[in-house]
Amino acid sequence: MTQTSDNVTWLTQEAYNQLKAELEYLSGPARTEIAAKIAAAREEGDLRENGGYHAAKEEQGKQELRVRQLTQLLQHAKVGAAPPDDGIVEPGMVVTIAFDGDPDDTTTFLLASREYASSDIETYSPQSPLGIGVNGKKVGEEAEYELPNGRTASVKILEAKPYQG
Repeated sequence: MTQTSDNVTWLTQEAYNQLKAELEYLSGPARTEIAAKIAAAREEGDLRENGGYHAAKEEQGKQELRVRQLTQLLQHAKVGAAPPDDGIVEPGMVVTIAFDGDPDDTTTFLLASREYASSDIETYSPQSPLGIGVNGKKVGEEAEYELPNGRTASVKILEAKPYQG
């Protein structure tokens, strides 16, 4: 899990290893694959009207951006333990909340940096309005956060468990 604080991103060993493996893949085999796609598309002729070439170049740009993001993230990362299972909301926890205290209107999410987002569970950043509101609260407590329209919403913390993903 991650927690960002003054340019330092806290990661569990598992998260660090996963991001490092992604960086190694993007820096090695993925670069070779995209270079081959670009070369093959280039051989098709006129580059001005070559959709495959332009798509491959765009993919290469996105890939290189991710390489830079991961490199910077891992350079400033500190590896630590997962949060304790103490019912206190903090980055690295899967949190279940009830909106306005309504037990039928609930959502469950991972409080973590976007770099650790997965398709398995919705992820909210600790810097998001909801993340700021729930961070540090205990199970059973109420939390408030500001909505985009400037209004305030309240939620009740129903559960907070370390992410096992």
